[in-house]
Amino acid sequence: MVDGDETKRTRIIHVGLGGWGGDWERRAIPPVPEVDRVAIVDAHEPTLRAAQKTLGLPDEMCFSSVTEAAENVQAEGALVTAPMDFHVPVTLEALDAGLHVLVEKPFAGTVAEARTAVERAEELGLVLQVSQNYRFYPGAQTVRKLIADGEIGDLSVVHVDFRRWDHDAPVDSYRHYQFPHPLIYDMAIHHFDLLRMTTGREAVSVYAKVTDPTWSKYAEEASAVLVIELEGGLVASYRGSWVSRAEQTFWDGEWSFEGEKGLVTLAGRGDRGPVDDAVTLGLGGKPAKPVALPDMPLWGRSAGLRQFAAAVQGGAAPDVTGRSNLGSVALMEAAARSASSGQVEAVERIGGTLA
Repeated sequence: MVDGDETKRTRIIHVGLGGWGGDWERRAIPPVPEVDRVAIVDAHEPTLRAAQKTLGLPDEMCFSSVTEAAENVQAEGALVTAPMDFHVPVTLEALDAGLHVLVEKPFAGTVAEARTAVERAEELGLVLQVSQNYRFYPGAQTVRKLIADGEIGDLSVVHVDFRRWDHDAPVDSYRHYQFPHPLIYDMAIHHFDLLRMTTGREAVSVYAKVTDPTWSKYAEEASAVLVIELEGGLVASYRGSWVSRAEQTFWDGEWSFEGEKGLVTLAGRGDRGPVDDAVTLGLGGKPAKPVALPDMPLWGRSAGLRQFAAAVQGGAAPDVTGRSNLGSVALMEAAARSASSGQVEAVERIGGTLA
């Protein structure tokens, strides 16, 4: 990394300018004034040049590797939005270049792989944050507080339903059909992370039953039913589908948290932002009523990016560090194993990571 004077704006190198990386450029980075994207990186030359043209950047801001970019621009951090298989390798390269890192979810396919990056960041004293953006919405934040404050007493069960139809494109033209574990890795990782966040408990075991119809275009699971056991014997049921013709849920899905004193429900992460979030609270068997939600000037990825910028400048650690995210990766990894084995799979115990 080229040395430079400290500044309140965190200069970042953006790595991975494909479809999702391009969306970061359009929607997630611009609302965060604390960040200055000073370079882009993509190893795929056509993708790099297409992004350069779209963003109107000069050649001196466009590179084929993180190392090359870090040697030629002044930057403190790297935003990694490359495909999942490249998350850890690119993160390690960025860390070795002296850059703090914000990496997209899923952090990695296995805890072992993710841990290599966590330990490297800790050895180097650098921030490593994972973008679990569903946390940064008022609905999820409110539910976490209601449960932590004991509003419904000790939890007895959690139910989650996620229903989307993502099945219209031709097989040969839609990459999502070929994603590894498109439900568990690409979507349920969000819900696994929210489950840990809202309940304050780590997962112990998981059983996943793939329920794909014969006409599914997906190479691996597009729909599944999961039973997740968390600490203290709490059980969560999860039904998720990319091929559901039922009424579509928001991206959070539909949540029901039952406890000794009452019930909390959550729906949110709609396409319109926080305005779609809804939480209800019903106590003592009485009808549930809407709960007022806090205002969030920034939400989702932008809110996480702001946390990253603050942490890089010496502020508080972000909500989702690489280490604290290991529990979500562990549940995701175990769920994928169960989907393949057809057996209940133990979730690796990380220890001291819940956030």
